[in-house]
Formats: sequence, structure tokens, C-alpha cells
Amino acid sequence: MLSIRFRHISSLILLTLLPAIVIWYSFYFNLPRLIGFPQTSLETIFANYDGPNYMIIAKCGYQKSCIANNYSLPLPLEYYPAHLPGYPLLIKYFSLFTSTPKAMLLTSLLGSVFLSLVSFYFFKLFLTAKSAYWLSLVSVFFPARLMVLRLVGAPETWFIGFILLSVIYFKKKQFLWSAVFVSLAQLFKSPGILLLAAYLIVFLLGLLKTKKINYHYLYYLLVPLTVLGIFYSYYLSTGDFWAYFHSGDNFHLSFLPYQVFVSNHTWINTIWLEDVIYIFLIIFIGIYKLSRHYSKNIIFIFPLIFTLASVFIAHRDISRYIIPVYPFIFLAFAKFINRRSTKIILWLLLPAVILFTVNFLIGNTAPISNWAPYL
Repeated sequence: MLSIRFRHISSLILLTLLPAIVIWYSFYFNLPRLIGFPQTSLETIFANYDGPNYMIIAKCGYQKSCIANNYSLPLPLEYYPAHLPGYPLLIKYFSLFTSTPKAMLLTSLLGSVFLSLVSFYFFKLFLTAKSAYWLSLVSVFFPARLMVLRLVGAPETWFIGFILLSVIYFKKKQFLWSAVFVSLAQLFKSPGILLLAAYLIVFLLGLLKTKKINYHYLYYLLVPLTVLGIFYSYYLSTGDFWAYFHSGDNFHLSFLPYQVFVSNHTWINTIWLEDVIYIFLIIFIGIYKLSRHYSKNIIFIFPLIFTLASVFIAHRDISRYIIPVYPFIFLAFAKFINRRSTKIILWLLLPAVILFTVNFLIGNTAPISNWAPYL
């Protein structure tokens, strides 16, 4: 049993590292040009949004004078507090050993491995080790938008990994550790607060059922304390405790659902949005399937809340915003994904995922002319 688990874990680590290393080296040697792409370099990876923003924060914190004097990205200085400090703190730590751009990629690579391993243990709560391994492997490449985020400066792998760890320990009734991990998730992305909301709903449902208060839920007060800590750090850096809410065009929630299809919004500006319908379709079906097996359970309630919030997001990149839901949707479709026919289909789609990734990496770069301040 131990040897089987070791093989699953070791091969999952290898197959998580391999596509990142291959794609990074292909960009370094400008290999995408051989199939018609423009010229590339490793700087293409470094420059992918929102990586430069996080490198700037790793270098300057949120100090406006430092950012203004050293960097020239066309972003207002008030925008940087929209990026929470967890991910740039990791970059800052690893930059003690190498340049900041390389430290950023190392942070993302470790986050990618972290997410793959946590996904395996998450799926193994409900499935056989073999099925859990396959779902974890699929998660390396699908959704394709997440594969992109595994390769660039982005906090999602750490964020989702801590979300899943919190859920794992919640299911094990180890509430203190669950609270610690959701608090760590909150350091990386603001939607971590939605998991707190899901825990609150589970608490209220339990209270209605048993008429007894479970005081273990008090541990989750760590989450609002973490938020207060983040805001206080903003106050120390910028003089504005509410700097996150004053970060400009950063809030994409609307009062009406499906505003992503109103193309004159700032972060949309396109009519090519049919794919968003299919994203919602797949997720809605997955949520329904979860409701049949995990009603009144965190496994259903969290993705439900996150999906309902996503419906009100007016931003073209819905596929990125809704990514934390996907491990739960994979669980909903576990039997289908584990079929031999589905495995063949996914392997056939893999070249499309790779080409999508390369194309996205080339087209999503910040205009950086001078790399010296980032090193």
C-alpha cells in the first residue's frame, strides 16, 4: 500500500513539474516560432499578468514612492493593494536566493506541486487512490486556464491548495487546522472569505438540526482577524486602512447576474463570449450533481456560494475567477472522468491545451522595457 501511494505521489510530482519545465525551456529557446508563433523568451513568461505586479510588491511592498520611482507599468499606484500580500511575500523570500523573476517562477512551481498533492488527498477522501490520482493528474492540464496560472506569476495554486486543505481538515473535524488553512488562503486571494461564509452556513444548519452550538467554529474567527491584519499592513504602507477598497477598477461584482455578456464593461470589451455559457453550464450541472450526494455538506455549499458569486462578476476572464470551484466539479463528474472513453478524449485534447497555453502566454504580457528594477 505504501509503495502504491509513493508511486502515485512521485509520478504526480513529476508530471506536474514536467509541462512547466518543458514550456519554460521552449520559450527560452524560442521554439514556439517553429509552428508559427511570434518570437518568445523567458521574459515572455516573466511579463505575464499579474506576475509583474506581484514582483513589484515583493520589491516595494505597497509603498507608492518606491513603486513610482522604480517602475513604469501603466497602472495607478492605488491599484497594487488589490493584490494581497501572501504570494508576493513568498516571492520576496525566494528572491533571497535568486533574482526576483526566477523567484516568482519558483514560487509558482512549488505552488503547482502543492496544489497537485493536496488535490490528490482531497479526492482520496471520496474515491479510490487510483481514481484520485487520475483526477489529480487531469487537474494539472484542465481547465486549461489553470494550466496557464501554474506557469506564470499567479497566486491561484496556493489559494486553491489552502482552500482544499481547509476542507480536508474540516471533514476530519480538525477545526483549528481547517481555520488556519482558510486564513492562509485569505492571505492570497480575497474570495477566501467565501469559504468562511460556507462554514457559517454549515454551522447554522447544524445549529438548526441539533439545537446545540458547536464552539469549535470559533476558530474561524482567525479569518476576519487575518483580514484585519492585511488591512493594517496596508495602513502602515499607504496610510489607508481601506486601501483594498480604494484600489480603483478592481471590483467586478454587479447588481445583476450575467453582466459578463454586456460587452461595453471595462474588463470585457468583446462580443466573443459564447464559451462563458458553456463554463456556467458545466458548473451548474456539477453543482446539481453535488447537491444529490452532498446536500447540506461543505462539499456542496462552498462551490454553490462561489458559483453564485461568479454569476455576478462582470469580467471577461470568468474562467479564471471561477477556478476554485473546479476541484469540486471534478469530484461531481468523477465517474465520467475516470471512464476509459473520457481518458482517450482528454488525451486527444491535450495538444489543444498546450497550444492554448502557449498562445495565451504570448498574448498576455505587460509592456516592460527595462527589467533592471525587477532583478
